[in-house]
Amino acid sequence: MPRLHYLAYGSNLHPLRLAARVPSARFLDVIEMPGRTLAFHKRSDDGSGKCLFYTEQGEEQMMYGALFDFDPVDKGQLDKAEGLGQGYEEKLVHFSHKGTTYTPYAYTVQHTHIDATLIPYDWYKRFVLAGARHHKLPTKYVQMIEAVVAKADPRPERALKNLRLAEQLEQA
Repeated sequence: MPRLHYLAYGSNLHPLRLAARVPSARFLDVIEMPGRTLAFHKRSDDGSGKCLFYTEQGEEQMMYGALFDFDPVDKGQLDKAEGLGQGYEEKLVHFSHKGTTYTPYAYTVQHTHIDATLIPYDWYKRFVLAGARHHKLPTKYVQMIEAVVAKADPRPERALKNLRLAEQLEQA
C-alpha cells in the first residue's frame, strides 16, 4: 500500500515529535507555503491556542512546513493525537516542490474553533520553535515564532511533562 503524505507545520514539525506519534514517519523535505500565515489561534480543549494557518494572505507572506510520509496503518494514531473532528479537519493541500506535485493532507482548523485572542502555552510554542530550528527555517520566520506571546500552563503535571519533551526536542 502506498505511503501517505502529510504536511506538518505546528507541534509536529520536529521529526522526533511526529515519530513519537507516528512511528513510520519519514521526513522528506521542507516546504515553502507562499500566501499562508502561521498563527496560534486554534481553540484547544485545554484553553490555549494551537497552530493553524491562514490562506490567501498575499504573496508577500510565507509559511513553512515539513513534508513527511508514513504507513497508512499509523494514520488513526495521528488523527487521534491531532484531535481530528474536535476543531481540526483533514484537508488536502496542493503544491509543487522540486518539479514534483504533492497533495499531502494537513490538519486545518474548523472555523468554529478560531479565536484570535488565544495564547499558546509556553511548552507548545517551544515545540513549534524546536521544529523550526531543527529544519533551519529562515531566521525571520523563527523570529516571528519567538515573538509570539505564550503563557504558563496552569496544570503543573501536564506542564512538566511537556516542558521535558520540549527540552528533548531542543537538544536533538
